[in-house]
Amino acid sequence: VWSAVLAGILQRSIYTVVICSFADYVLMAVITLAWLNYVMAVEQVPHRNRPLNRFAVIFPFLLTTLAMILTYWLDPEALLSEELVLQPTFFVFLLIVPFIYIASVMIYAMRRAKMEDNPIERRKHIYIGFFPLVVVVGGLVEVVLLPHTPIFCFSATALMLIFYIKALDTQISVDPLTHLNNRGQLLRYISQHANLHIDGRQTFVIMLDVNDFKLINDTYGHAEGDRALVIIAEAIATAVRGRELPAFIGRYGGDEFILIVHPQEKSEMESLIREIRERIADTCRDQQTPFWLSIGAGYDELLDGQDTIQKCMQRADKKLYLDKEYIKLHYASSSSEE
Repeated sequence: VWSAVLAGILQRSIYTVVICSFADYVLMAVITLAWLNYVMAVEQVPHRNRPLNRFAVIFPFLLTTLAMILTYWLDPEALLSEELVLQPTFFVFLLIVPFIYIASVMIYAMRRAKMEDNPIERRKHIYIGFFPLVVVVGGLVEVVLLPHTPIFCFSATALMLIFYIKALDTQISVDPLTHLNNRGQLLRYISQHANLHIDGRQTFVIMLDVNDFKLINDTYGHAEGDRALVIIAEAIATAVRGRELPAFIGRYGGDEFILIVHPQEKSEMESLIREIRERIADTCRDQQTPFWLSIGAGYDELLDGQDTIQKCMQRADKKLYLDKEYIKLHYASSSSEE
């Protein structure tokens, strides 16, 4: 409708120009506000639904809207000339709110990417932060070169479609409970041979399994079972990322986890597994869980030549179950509260 008014297809009057221009301002602000809220949900920003935080998010839009209405009331020609031509001041109002929301997304995403060690998660943050540049460029082109063409709207729509597709891909690749890679992502990862070998480093597969996980579910319920899986996933992720160790971390299925890691020395495997176990124990103490959580672990090296990642996983899995048998013989059950 806005383009039709600008092109003269619809009658150009003070009413149609003001209504369409203000509607354009509102729609672009709402689009980018929805984009910000969507990103906050995807990134799981804490406390985003608190009333004060929700008001803080919408405040720039409310403030700018009030300022634009007051400007038009006090000095209409600051926004619209007598010839019904939109003035630069209007375009400032048009773009300031979208730019605030987009800049907020970019700054937040880039900070998350900088702190993230997991390459898959880092790429997700970079996508979130980088794609809004398309909208920024579209807005600048519209204001500077093609003021009668709604390039900003088209670029914003394309941006959201691209990110939505990327978010769907993330949902397909990530386990919703632990937020680790799922088995499908593991298969995609190992299908790319380059992922399995890093110059100057060895490649190991580590298989981890929760001891007496069924007993935890049967005794304390599935909610506590889920809690146990989250504790282990966070312990694994924290231990690996704290070492700046190139690694793939995934939930293999059920209560079993898999790591493909690239240490410089084999001795790093034992210390990594020990740290994971220590972090799990510390979390159980801090959270005062009703169960004592422990894991079995087995690892093996991916060799050169005819060796395959599948064979290496099988060897690691056998060592995992030997470790679990040893733990059952020498340590308390996971159902123990002490």
